Amino acid sequence: MKTVKIVGVPEHFNLPWHLCIENGEFEAENIDLQWKNIPEGTGKMCQMLRDGEADMAVILTEGIVKDIVAGNPSKIVQIYVQSPLIWGIHVAAKSDFQSIKDLENKKVAISRLGSGSQLMAYVNANEQGWETDDLQFEIINTLDGAVEALTNGTADYFMWEHFMTKPLVDSGIFRRVGDCPTPWPSFVITVRDEFLKKNPKIVEKILEIINKTTHDFTQIPDIDKRLSELFHQKLEDIQEWLKLTQWSQKHLTEKAFIKIQNQLFDLGIIDKKSTFVETVKAL
Repeated sequence: MKTVKIVGVPEHFNLPWHLCIENGEFEAENIDLQWKNIPEGTGKMCQMLRDGEADMAVILTEGIVKDIVAGNPSKIVQIYVQSPLIWGIHVAAKSDFQSIKDLENKKVAISRLGSGSQLMAYVNANEQGWETDDLQFEIINTLDGAVEALTNGTADYFMWEHFMTKPLVDSGIFRRVGDCPTPWPSFVITVRDEFLKKNPKIVEKILEIINKTTHDFTQIPDIDKRLSELFHQKLEDIQEWLKLTQWSQKHLTEKAFIKIQNQLFDLGIIDKKSTFVETVKAL
């Protein structure tokens, strides 16, 4: 058995991985795929890839492109979710903020530096015409940390995936003042260079297995009910999310990579550019 350490966020996007593990599909190919949930998100996963604590990651596109440019020795091997990630912009329910415009020069809660919650704050500020140099951040690590920070006023707003955060909106802890979809595909699958060089066939087999499941994922009987129960979501919210979510079985093309990197550069999220060959490896 080949042990493979893979990390991802504990969100509904990643249920296909858990189904494949449960069904013994990796095991049948002599792969011991060890999944670890990382609630801190992309910044933490980038660090784990760098430190060799993870071999593979299902990770936000903008976060890993930024970190590879900054020297993370990993490659993007495939797009995992093609559709944009819809980031809700959340404030404390009892706060005075009524619209996105009220949040200019206010403090943003972020899970950690280099995380999607930080990078998307730049995307939103740019869309609003705000000065991105003026953004102020409060590191809160997890969603629970964001609840604490917004409730006690150490931060003013928090950007996190719309549907995963909706239970906090429904229960009157957060209020959503708007949404900000990513201008690129949500998630990619990334592999540490050293692991990829030694185990290209293993990585290929893992992609083949997961792609078969994501291709038919929405057709699985009662998958909406299972997601609803697992993630404590209303059934109609899950059904809406399933309609909006498009998994991918394709490589990141050079054209798409250049477009994403140019957008990140224009936003000031990266200050230099990497090449396609340094960032992406099509198996």
